[in-house]
Amino acid sequence: MTIRAVVWDVDDTLFDYTSADREGMRAHLLAEGLLAAYGEVERALSRWREITDAQWLRFSAGEVDFVTQRRDRTRVFLGRDLTDDEADAWFARYLAHYEAAWSLFPDVLPALDALAASHRHAVLSNSSLTVQEHKLRTLGLLDRFESVLCAVELGVSKPEAGAFLAACEALGLPPHEVAYVGDHPEIDGRGAAEAGLLSVWIDRGTVLVRPAGEPVAHRISTLAELPALVRADTRFGAPSTFG
Repeated sequence: MTIRAVVWDVDDTLFDYTSADREGMRAHLLAEGLLAAYGEVERALSRWREITDAQWLRFSAGEVDFVTQRRDRTRVFLGRDLTDDEADAWFARYLAHYEAAWSLFPDVLPALDALAASHRHAVLSNSSLTVQEHKLRTLGLLDRFESVLCAVELGVSKPEAGAFLAACEALGLPPHEVAYVGDHPEIDGRGAAEAGLLSVWIDRGTVLVRPAGEPVAHRISTLAELPALVRADTRFGAPSTFG
């Protein structure tokens, strides 16, 4: 079985989101004089992520626009009734610290280079194009991908099969000729496998959830393992390294 394309997750697969999120928040709270109020950055970060998830759901559901969800994240996090301009200014300062901490994992460029001539590439993310295209452009990766598909614009998100099948459709390939690489064993790993793609879980240790039930994806610990995997007939007969 020939794999002709690789579709990629972004956060904690290509982009070191966990480290950037932590370092960006730490630097921002320190600059704002707010770090002492939380005692430690992990507590603040947990609260920020909780609020972000809640506001992102409102945005995904069409209840608010992109800018409003950012403003509301700031207001809820600070517990203040800020004006739009005040909320925008605070978020802009946070974003500057967050983006200053952006980086790729060191195995990303070697893997993309190794597969550049032999495989086509696309992105499928549970974020929005506004966020991910900016991120990929800033990190120097955007031109590496034929397509960037995101859940907000698609109207369907991983692990639903429709999200993965949309990526295959964008490439004009059947699912069995496409590999999907992501860092979450269920959302990415199981979702891609159940949609019929060759599923590859890059286990970077950022997700605490372990696979449920029978192994469904090939587990790798570095993208250096990916070229050999997608060039081999792994769909039948080869044992999964998942788990």
